[in-house]
Amino acid sequence: MSSASPWALGDPLTAAHRARLTGLGADVDVLADLDLRAVTDPVPSWWVEQGNALYLTPDAVLAPALVEKLTYYPFSDVVLVVASDLSNVVSLLLGGDEATVFIGPRTELTAGEIYCGARSAVVLNGQVVATRCPVIDARNGGAIVAAWDQLWAANVYVATDDMHRLESVGTGERINPYGATIRLGSHVWLGRDATLTGHVEIGDGAVVGARSMVRGQKVPARTAVAGTPARVIREGVTWRGDDTP
Repeated sequence: MSSASPWALGDPLTAAHRARLTGLGADVDVLADLDLRAVTDPVPSWWVEQGNALYLTPDAVLAPALVEKLTYYPFSDVVLVVASDLSNVVSLLLGGDEATVFIGPRTELTAGEIYCGARSAVVLNGQVVATRCPVIDARNGGAIVAAWDQLWAANVYVATDDMHRLESVGTGERINPYGATIRLGSHVWLGRDATLTGHVEIGDGAVVGARSMVRGQKVPARTAVAGTPARVIREGVTWRGDDTP
């Protein structure tokens, strides 16, 4: 981080916070390679008093304006860890107590929006490249966990919940997901306008086609899926970042 950085950095990541991150899906080896330091200033006076923690690596970039917005309403026991340049992120909001967010190294979320509600988690282990306007939304105790190496095209939407209750008229039972978990394996490619919502598992090396919806589904490793709802259209595939014949 340059000498002009607005953040004063102090002690390293505590053992308790490290255990919390790994328990939620942060990669042990990724964390071990990071020099994470607690931000001591500038943060509101209630930030530390309420047991909250913000950690940055020396080369991380986090705009003070993002922190000013996310600390507008007090909360407690939040852990926010940033190891990338988030200068292009337009919104970073925490919705209550015990939220956990880890943005690993080499992550680029161009014009991205992140929301993490109370007792929820967003864990992006690293090298998550979203080309434009990703929305990442975990709430109601849900979690979004992405392994190393993601390529997300424009307008990808990843959300644990629908934000409103859908219920049966006859029984009053909730129908749509509540506090779901979304897990993406390593080397996953999400096409333009892809939507992931509800309880979802995406296998290693999988490809989700443009404008596809994966809702409450498991996508096998090394498959290509497409459609609404998504279905397997090809097995035994892999993909490369370069665009060659």
